[in-house]
Amino acid sequence: MEDIMQLCDQVRETAYAIHKYHAHGHLEKVYENALVNRLRKAGLEVKQQHPMHVYDEDGTEVGEYYADILVEDRLIIELKACKTIVGEHKAQLLGYLRASGIEHGLLINFGSYKFQIEKYALRPAVRAGLGKALNGLLPFFAFLAFLRG
Repeated sequence: MEDIMQLCDQVRETAYAIHKYHAHGHLEKVYENALVNRLRKAGLEVKQQHPMHVYDEDGTEVGEYYADILVEDRLIIELKACKTIVGEHKAQLLGYLRASGIEHGLLINFGSYKFQIEKYALRPAVRAGLGKALNGLLPFFAFLAFLRG
């Protein structure tokens, strides 16, 4: 899928259909499995609980996390099943984007009566300028550039 906004729209529409069908009250894993199932049936490449690595300034791996869902290797989806999205959830997704070097992410909450979805993106200039100059150290330096604004 060429346009990231089209991909985000497809995920949003699919997630909303899941929210309407399953409502709220399930564990996060139920919504994750449903979203993965439907996106794969739609022909998208979907990785569930995909490992992502965090590197220190010298390139040493200092941590690992698992993205709930990675779609087409271009979109990280972080799922929640809670009362409402809070700052910690947003910070978690932004950290995943910085660490992975992936530009776009969606934060989706199935736990609320009202469907909640938020899109986040790193600035392309941060990724493009640093990627050429710093090769494999992009995740760490993108993090620093993001902090400095």
